[in-house]
Amino acid sequence: MIKEPLGAGLNRLWDVEGVVVDTQTKFQHLVIARTAQGLSLFCDDDRQSTEFSQLTYHEALMVPALLLADRVDRVLVIGSSEGVVCQMAVAAGASVVDHIDIDEEAVKLCAEHLPYGYTLDELAAAEQGDGAVRVRYTDGWEHIRTTSERYDIVLVDLPDEREEEAQHNRLYGEEFLRMCKALLTPGGVVVTQAGCQTMWRNSTLIRSWQRFNDVFDTVAYYGSDEHEWAYLFGRADEVADPTGLMVERLATCGYRPETIDDLALLGNSIPPYLVRRSLA
Repeated sequence: MIKEPLGAGLNRLWDVEGVVVDTQTKFQHLVIARTAQGLSLFCDDDRQSTEFSQLTYHEALMVPALLLADRVDRVLVIGSSEGVVCQMAVAAGASVVDHIDIDEEAVKLCAEHLPYGYTLDELAAAEQGDGAVRVRYTDGWEHIRTTSERYDIVLVDLPDEREEEAQHNRLYGEEFLRMCKALLTPGGVVVTQAGCQTMWRNSTLIRSWQRFNDVFDTVAYYGSDEHEWAYLFGRADEVADPTGLMVERLATCGYRPETIDDLALLGNSIPPYLVRRSLA
């Protein structure tokens, strides 16, 4: 059984039908196990993805970014060990997808054992830069700080920001968002997994909402109605109706989503009341 923390005094218990991997990498405790939702990935006891719901999660993260960006040719992904969003970017027409992850062992274990995302052959090719996807194992902060590349989409997909000290917390901060913004091509988009919209776990979402509004002239929200995560999208320029723009572009998107349609984009674009009120 895995005990996943959801908030103060609140935990979710996962029945484990079989453990495939249980290891401590250099950066986290990683478990891949069989649950009622199929093969499932846990990092430091937090569920990251499951065979059952991963497409809903990853499409909510990537599809609005594909629609809001004026161009989808060059994409940078920080984290997202499974590689699903990188494959979506290629399907949408990207010719370069730089995938940066600090935890080499985690990426390789996901490719070896999960039935979604990279296969081992696909990962090996990406590690060699053979194809559109180029995988590098390094610190996302240092890559963002030092690269001279420019991107149409900068996507940051990490475990949720911790209330306690954690090395990845800095990749949620305002300084990091500004560095991401500096890498954008005109009409480009920065997107992050921004936390949970439920009122018992919304502190990280509220902080992310405040930071995005401090950094970007356009901020769009997508809160999945079939998952428990919310996502924020920022553009450096001002777009009068970002949701309307995404709906307009949906029919011509190179990637065809299975879990998002025009009504989902419209219905999930308004942040929760407590999040909106936090800017008052």
